[in-house]
Amino acid sequence: MTRKIQEIIKEMTLEEKAGLCSGLNFWHLKGIERLGIPSVMVTDGPHGLRKQQEGADHLGLYNSVPSTCFPSAVGLASTWDRKLIYDVGVALGEECQAEDVAVLLGPGANIKRSPLCGRNFEYFSEDPYLSTEMAANHIKGVQSQGVGTSLKHFAANNQEHRRMSVDAVIDERTLREIYLASFEGAVKEGQPWTVMCSYNRVNGVYASESERLLTEILRDEWGFEGFVVSDWGAVNERVDALKAGLELEMPSSNGLGDKKIVAAVKDGSLLMETLDQAVERLLTIIFKYVDNKKENASYDKDEHHLLARKVASDGMVLLKNEENVLPLQKDSKIAILGEFVEKPRFQGGGSSHINPTKLENALDEMKMLAENESNISYAKGYTLDSNDTDQSLLDEAIEVAKNADTAVLFVGLPDRFESEGYDREHLRIPDNHRALIEEVSKVQPNVVVVLSNGSPIEMPWLGNVKAVLEGYLGGQATAGAIADLLYGKVSPSGKLAETFPQMLEHNPSHLNFPGEGDKVEYKEGIFVGYRYYDTKKVEPLFPFGFGLSYTQFEYSNIQVSKSNITDEESIDITVTVKNVGSVPGKDVVQLYVRDVKSNVIRPEKELKGFEKVELKPGEEKQVQFSLDKRSFAYYNTEIQDWHVETGDFELLVGKSSKDIVLSETVHVTSTVDLPFKVHRNSTAGDILAHPELAPVFQEYMANVMTEGPFANIKEGDDGYDMFMAMMRYMPIRGMVAFNSEKFSDEMLNELINKLNRAAEDAVKSK
Repeated sequence: MTRKIQEIIKEMTLEEKAGLCSGLNFWHLKGIERLGIPSVMVTDGPHGLRKQQEGADHLGLYNSVPSTCFPSAVGLASTWDRKLIYDVGVALGEECQAEDVAVLLGPGANIKRSPLCGRNFEYFSEDPYLSTEMAANHIKGVQSQGVGTSLKHFAANNQEHRRMSVDAVIDERTLREIYLASFEGAVKEGQPWTVMCSYNRVNGVYASESERLLTEILRDEWGFEGFVVSDWGAVNERVDALKAGLELEMPSSNGLGDKKIVAAVKDGSLLMETLDQAVERLLTIIFKYVDNKKENASYDKDEHHLLARKVASDGMVLLKNEENVLPLQKDSKIAILGEFVEKPRFQGGGSSHINPTKLENALDEMKMLAENESNISYAKGYTLDSNDTDQSLLDEAIEVAKNADTAVLFVGLPDRFESEGYDREHLRIPDNHRALIEEVSKVQPNVVVVLSNGSPIEMPWLGNVKAVLEGYLGGQATAGAIADLLYGKVSPSGKLAETFPQMLEHNPSHLNFPGEGDKVEYKEGIFVGYRYYDTKKVEPLFPFGFGLSYTQFEYSNIQVSKSNITDEESIDITVTVKNVGSVPGKDVVQLYVRDVKSNVIRPEKELKGFEKVELKPGEEKQVQFSLDKRSFAYYNTEIQDWHVETGDFELLVGKSSKDIVLSETVHVTSTVDLPFKVHRNSTAGDILAHPELAPVFQEYMANVMTEGPFANIKEGDDGYDMFMAMMRYMPIRGMVAFNSEKFSDEMLNELINKLNRAAEDAVKSK
């Protein structure tokens, strides 16, 4: 195909080349019939196919073809199950093939910096490692079917407020360790066919025009091979974007962008080679889809619906289960309350809105699992179109709850509370939802709350209820999945992929979100999510990685393949997990790494491995993790690379970031010496901490300090501690001031030169 593409490019006119770099309309790329280049379609995802039947509005005002609505990314990530996410990707790829869609616009791998971001339901996690693992497997699943993905929104699209103009100001280390890391593994491991750039600016430059992001990092460092597409309307200046590495502008610019490209080539401000390279990348992906197109492709709607139900149940998180009120007894009388029962909120709002192939109803699903459907009663409790309490509806719900053994309340966040396009202003649920919980709990001791929401909420009512099931936005099979979990047909196994704070003010970004005007500063740095809560010792409502089960698991026998390694080596860690409960279940074993003593600011711990394991009662399995240099490293801005400090690292195995049950220690030796340049203001302490330079410096010290106020001072003498502390942080120029008769500026310069030669020799010797 490479030879064919080169031949096609040679036959293309300048205008045709420029034209290929923007859309035909809202969803289609241009084709060139005379050259055999087809017009292919891209469409929204990522948890379902949103192929519109008419119009092209992008916001979902027109109907789209029926497709399977899987759980949103927030629910997918809560499964912590790579294989399950891959299977969802396969199903999505099959549906794209059936509908002749070349590229599915997703997944979204942006970090959940704040729980207020209106689009958090469409992103995986606050943790870059978990996010990138979920995204990579999603990508591999879709693309296994000969359909492309578009990893989005690159980069730092962490709010909806002013998203098309805001400048995200982020220091380099934070950008690398958190916000770019969330994409890096997905690109390297998954190789998405396309990457979608974000609307916002990053450190003053629009993402669409950032050569640093789109070429130097994405292509040159990470090895991305596809093409970059703009988010819809994200291009600022078309020629600058093309030069930076953005090949495709979407949607159609009605010829405006094309004319700018043609003019730039003609006046010499844009090289033809740059345009040809962009066209080659576009044609490579177009023909990749053509070559993999399956004739008469179809998919089994019922099979995909069953997969959606399995994924939903595996991603829902049991947050509380006091007195084992769950699972429900099949012969007990159950009151189910809340309009979400009739009108479930199963997906988020905006460009990812799916027209489901079918939609389950919680009332019907619970009746099917109950011993006698007459044991299930229902009351509306509130209306979704208002925050205000309707007293008559509330009174009816209270009466129904009184006559039941258990009340199950369906509450959460209605569509209007969170969506693409705007951010939330608080973490509260509607007043009428809260009133339902508070009033029913006064007359019914057994209250179970089922939440439908795309991001964390505050729970001032938590102490009034026996159980809380976080259902998130579970897709078209959410009702059946909830019923399966409530009645114990499935044991809960979801784990939070984000921290639930007790209150909004506890979130590390709180004082700097969403910024001022068109500028938002990420002043919390690397301390995002649990990295902040665990390091600052701020108690969350529910920690990262948390989730209960109907069974119990014990961890034991942690073993490490090596206790001493260099940063060029990898190690394996094994842990035995046993189901010591009475029902089958799944658990997520989480591995965190802690740098015991670091010279740089680092979080208390960071997630570096996880495995989901399924066990029958009494069964045990061995879980294995592998860690490499990156697992121990931080991003060093001086060398512009990942660096490991020599020292001890704790390997922490737990059930959440707060619940660590096993640990082991490994010593890692760095093979890289950081550059060390001595100058007049280098401190004595820093020099003495350098093994090769310390002897050289100490020799000078011995000669210089023969006279003066601190001459011959020794440990135990008055002033010794002060002297040592002062020397540690004293610039070496200070030695001239304290002892100028014995140590001149000329001698200082000689010492500096000798120290720098010793530093260079030490690097060369390695």
